[in-house]
Amino acid sequence: MFLQSFILALKSIWSNKMRSFLTMLGIIIGVAAVIILVGIVNGEMSSMRDSFASMGTNRITVNMVNLKTRSVSVDNMYDFYGKNTDTFDHMSPVVSVTTGAVKYGNESLDSTAMTGVSEDYLDILGENLQAGRFIQYSDIMSRQKVCVVGAYLVKEFFDSADSALGNSLRVNGESYKIVGVVERQTSGSDTMEEGGDDDFVYIPYTAAIKLSRNGTVNNYLFTVRSTDDSTAAKSLISDFLYETFKNEDLYNITAMSELLDSMNSMIQSMSLMLGGIAGISLLVAGVGVMNIMLVSVTERTREIGIRKSLGAKRSTIMQQFVIEAAVTSSIGGIIGIIAGCALTVVAGNLLGITATATFGAVAVSFSVSVGIGLIFGYMPASRAARLNPIDALRSE
Repeated sequence: MFLQSFILALKSIWSNKMRSFLTMLGIIIGVAAVIILVGIVNGEMSSMRDSFASMGTNRITVNMVNLKTRSVSVDNMYDFYGKNTDTFDHMSPVVSVTTGAVKYGNESLDSTAMTGVSEDYLDILGENLQAGRFIQYSDIMSRQKVCVVGAYLVKEFFDSADSALGNSLRVNGESYKIVGVVERQTSGSDTMEEGGDDDFVYIPYTAAIKLSRNGTVNNYLFTVRSTDDSTAAKSLISDFLYETFKNEDLYNITAMSELLDSMNSMIQSMSLMLGGIAGISLLVAGVGVMNIMLVSVTERTREIGIRKSLGAKRSTIMQQFVIEAAVTSSIGGIIGIIAGCALTVVAGNLLGITATATFGAVAVSFSVSVGIGLIFGYMPASRAARLNPIDALRSE
């Protein structure tokens, strides 16, 4: 009986092709809208998440305000780090130097980032050297005026990374010898720009303190051995700093892994919200399905009367119309999935992101479309099943 009802449903849909298509159109648009919106949001957020993750999910940033009466020195911080090496992998003071320009000969750059760091800083960032060496512990202890530069400075001032080694840059009137060049950070298709990711100079943090005329270091960068330990590591730093400052407002600790978790939670919430908004169109489509099925029952009243007079049960009549509604919605859902998957990729390309249909969006939207056919097809089917066979046979 089920197979027969299914075949009858297909015949009914085919015999009224235009009406059936218009009925499916709402389902098609609703399903495609859910898939496209969720795919685009996930693609955009995935791009943001990748950019965020590239900053290092194992990093912890510490910013503090050192006062005359309450302060944490570099030695204090290194003592703390040394006692907790089972949790922390690397640590580096970070001293930002505000400069007017970085000069080489008669040429100068006005937007170059000048940062004082320790010998661990390159490992913390996960960067590699193209030539030379990085800052060493001996450079820090003796406040050597040496520097490591980014690829943009090499492009602007020198012929190659190797030719840059041994030359000196002038910053605030002081000369710094280039001992290393960091590999290019921007991708090959991107153009290196002044003030970009490759426009920087690293110097020993002890030299940066003197250059910036600031006797204290207020910023530190840690890495943890495992991202699972980020919360515990953050608590360790907080407890250590609170012993000195006695005021949580004087320091701020940011764990990148926690921010990434918050972003993932936001992505999921936004996907659900937009999917729900697009899903409203499916409810509207369900009303259209119910309306067409009511019209179908009216048109086929005499047929129902004949079938009931020949012994068809109420359940058989109801099954026929419910299946017809479900088949109509299912076909619309399948077409909507195909259209949604294709248009998601097209929309992603237009927006410059990698957007693909997700299994969850496809499964949910198709399940809802079938469910709409069953739910909104029930009332017309019930009406058809309750028809009196005598009254139905009298219908013209």
